[in-house]
Amino acid sequence: MSGNRRTQMRPEEESQRPTPAIGGGCCGFVGETETQMELRHLRYFVAVAEELHFSRAAERLHVAQPAVSEQVRKLEEELGVRLLNRTKREVSLTDEGAVLLSEARRVLQRVDIARLAIHDLRDRGAARLRVGYTPASLPTSVPRALQRLSASIKGLEATLEPGFGLELIAAVRDERLDAAIVSLPAPTAGLRTTELGQERAVAALPVRHRHAIRPAIRLDQMAPERIVVLPREASRPFYDAVLAACRSAALSPSLVETRGTCLEPALLAVASGAGIGLLPQSVTARYSTPGVRFVPLDGEQPAVSTGIVTRRDTVHLPTAAFLRAVLQATTPANIVAHETPLTTAA
Repeated sequence: MSGNRRTQMRPEEESQRPTPAIGGGCCGFVGETETQMELRHLRYFVAVAEELHFSRAAERLHVAQPAVSEQVRKLEEELGVRLLNRTKREVSLTDEGAVLLSEARRVLQRVDIARLAIHDLRDRGAARLRVGYTPASLPTSVPRALQRLSASIKGLEATLEPGFGLELIAAVRDERLDAAIVSLPAPTAGLRTTELGQERAVAALPVRHRHAIRPAIRLDQMAPERIVVLPREASRPFYDAVLAACRSAALSPSLVETRGTCLEPALLAVASGAGIGLLPQSVTARYSTPGVRFVPLDGEQPAVSTGIVTRRDTVHLPTAAFLRAVLQATTPANIVAHETPLTTAA
């Protein structure tokens, strides 16, 4: 969670400024009094730190907003540090708050794992986690998180189900999926969306193509090539971002759309010379196709956000543990830096 993320805060939250405790640190004792940090304090703090808005955090926790402010204030007094910067318009994490957020997530994940283990023992059944994904939107942090959970939660039955973005979101609403990784923006009203970062486009070229040996290629260098893309239903935000970038580069390419959600047909089409592919950059970490070379794009390029969609009111422990594991696996190195302009769909 970035310490620079900001959003608006109600004026009444300004009055909830903490009075730092005297002495002590983040563990052990504050002055002469032993700390009484509770899991509730950590849960409330994590909710505020992730939402960066007290009212939204209260809605997420299904409690009154003053209760959230009070618990966060107590936690700050307990630790003797300010965790959040509050103004009349915005709230942001302090450096100490950013450190605690990382550790609090880890603590809560271990608690969820412990609860899940007890639940599994009681019911004598394996836990189940159903995760949907669009092949165009699967950051490497997701497989790593699932691997970590499988090693931590005995008997976890995790399944990955590919599909179109809108279908996956509908499956989360209908409780046929516990979570879905999709491109954003998407119609997720009433659901919880956890953003994982930006997904850029990458060019996929036949190995014998004249540009295949370049360290990077600009969109305008693709004219008059045909461009291989996934169908719009596979990832509407990414498809629209590709078209917007082409228009910005004064390109009117002939599009070769493959069928279904799978990326293999698009890569095979590129290898056979059907055109140059414009595909999500995450495919480079998951696919190695003979006859195809991935080349980064230079200059203005398509990009979309990727996120995990879950139900707001879920009490499903594997889902909560999965969200925390993905956030822990999503490091700054996984989020593509905006060194060059990005083009997203309007």
